[in-house]
Amino acid sequence: MFRKSVFAGAAIAALLATGAMTAMAQSAGSEQAEAVTIPAGTYVLDPAHGKITWSVSHLGFSTYTGQFSGVSATLDLDPAAPEASTLDAAIDVNSVGTLNAALDNHLKTPDFFDTANHPEASFTATSIELTDADSAVVAGDLTLRGVTRPVSFTADFNKAGVNPLDNKFSLGFDGYTTLQRSEFGVSYGVPMISDDVELHLEAEFKLVEPEYGAGQ
Repeated sequence: MFRKSVFAGAAIAALLATGAMTAMAQSAGSEQAEAVTIPAGTYVLDPAHGKITWSVSHLGFSTYTGQFSGVSATLDLDPAAPEASTLDAAIDVNSVGTLNAALDNHLKTPDFFDTANHPEASFTATSIELTDADSAVVAGDLTLRGVTRPVSFTADFNKAGVNPLDNKFSLGFDGYTTLQRSEFGVSYGVPMISDDVELHLEAEFKLVEPEYGAGQ
């Protein structure tokens, strides 16, 4: 079992993958796509819609899944020069959940994440390579259990536009990668519990609107 904050990097990829300043977004209740201009600015992750789901092989009999729900991230986006954008993310490792209380507690011990000494994981994107009109490979540095390693993952852009539920400009993506948990010192149970950990990253980012008149 394993976690990562790699998730944030995918956000940049999703944005960059939209192309200069436009993206194809699906209108609510409509089958016709429309061009949406993506504004530059600071975006923050919607914590209710930002999750990292992980899966490992358990003795070859089954695939076991869990999730990290405590994820935060900030993206400073310049659509005209995406390579100048910055992205940082953090994960509350204590937010690990498997719907099994005993296992959740075990995952927090030194056998796995040692959350008493390493309660947070972090990710900082270092490069983005577009692979097609709406996908990219994001590379960055992931720190987990005090160990920092380079990580890359594929990010698929989903949609950009004003969310009708909160009227905020939003960006969404899915990301995918496979990590070796032993590289971060999480080697308990290998190989009975697979060293390879598959990650599915899901994220919605919200544009932070400027506060006009501030300081006046």
